[in-house]
Amino acid sequence: MRVMILNNEKSVGKRAADLVEEEMEVHQNPVLGLATGSTPVPLYKELIRRCKKGRGLDFSTAITFNLDEYVGLPGTHDQSYRYFMNHELFDHININKKNTHVPVGLVRGMRAIQQVCDEYDAMIDDVGGIDLQVLGIGGNGHIGFNEPGSSLGSLTRIKTLTRSTRKANARFFRSMREVPKYAITMGIGTILKARKVILLATGQGKAQAVADSLEGPVSSMCPASALQLHRFATYVIDKAAASRLTLDTYES
Repeated sequence: MRVMILNNEKSVGKRAADLVEEEMEVHQNPVLGLATGSTPVPLYKELIRRCKKGRGLDFSTAITFNLDEYVGLPGTHDQSYRYFMNHELFDHININKKNTHVPVGLVRGMRAIQQVCDEYDAMIDDVGGIDLQVLGIGGNGHIGFNEPGSSLGSLTRIKTLTRSTRKANARFFRSMREVPKYAITMGIGTILKARKVILLATGQGKAQAVADSLEGPVSSMCPASALQLHRFATYVIDKAAASRLTLDTYES
């Protein structure tokens, strides 16, 4: 496990962009796993900047898979994760949108949802797996929408969102009642299949989850702790998110 501690969220975004760019340079068709939420936005802004500069970062052969999507929201909904990714990244870089994948949330019935999940994992396998997976972390230690108690071997599936997660996301909706109760998410097992993983965390509100995932036991009660089992996992965090760590062997 590699841990990089930076001064602020802008520095986190730039260092994470370095890791993404390094990975893209060694693959003819780089396969990236991407995350939503406010934490990766500085990373996406930096990738956009690098793409737009002369002879910039080239996404024309890249393939992407997003971690999750709300059940019940069409991709045109301004709170769907497809909309988020288009607005925050895909609309501003030279990527073929046909090569960008977000789980389809507008599907009804458990059988149909399970089919979407199975097909999503199959698509990842068909392109040879994910080269680099970008993650955030929830205040309760969730990665993707793998809430506490999730199986560490789980694959892509539907998950019921905890009240704490829905409350954290309610700021993006007009009311708590509008926040979806279910999401399709890559499983922890799916995430661990990625050849490399980088987890981003900024702010004091993520400090306990970061400490539990790095220095606590591997447990389904802190889903991000499963990254301790990954060969090439890197945390890129700011000083506030690192404030509850106790070991003194981390990079700064």
